[in-house]
Amino acid sequence: MKKTIEEHADRFSEIAGDYDDDQDSDEYRACVSLVVEHADPNADDTVLDLGTGTGAIALALAPDAKRVVARDISEGMMDEGRKKADEQGLENVEFGEGRFRGPNVDNEDVDIVVSNFAMHHLSDDEKREAIEVIAGLGPRKFVLGDVMFFGSPDPDEPFYSPEVDDPSTVGHLADVLTDNGFSLTAVERVHEQVGVLVAERYGE
Repeated sequence: MKKTIEEHADRFSEIAGDYDDDQDSDEYRACVSLVVEHADPNADDTVLDLGTGTGAIALALAPDAKRVVARDISEGMMDEGRKKADEQGLENVEFGEGRFRGPNVDNEDVDIVVSNFAMHHLSDDEKREAIEVIAGLGPRKFVLGDVMFFGSPDPDEPFYSPEVDDPSTVGHLADVLTDNGFSLTAVERVHEQVGVLVAERYGE
């Protein structure tokens, strides 16, 4: 991680009010749609959304899920999510502090874990630790939308901010997922530097 968790939290809290308006790229919108489509919860499922931000994924999944546990490090971002949940009359979404390696979901039965445009802030080793924690929660499915490298990124046209972001290759993410008992069931390439991975565990 190129900045501390506290620095990331402060940075996102400062931009929280404008965050949704700023996320207008085709790639971001495509990732949101694909993560929601692949998560596909049913009425008995509890979904954990890590790095929920202003709740784009959490709120989209809430009508179909039993419960959505939305976790982030930025109170400012989550305040925006809470406002949207109230406006939409969604009462089954719980926003609270949590992070990839400490999701703050003790004693929760988590069926599906989702994350969109958040894990790329972690280093490769930190991503491995995070996926180990996610696997330990026992979900049957993990859907990850993020900045990730399908090939060698063009240094003159990065889709990310090198000073704060640390994307992994698709190969590294796939290896870590399989090392933790997941089977990669879908790989959606949105852009050479953006994609969605769907990992499932059968017999869980």
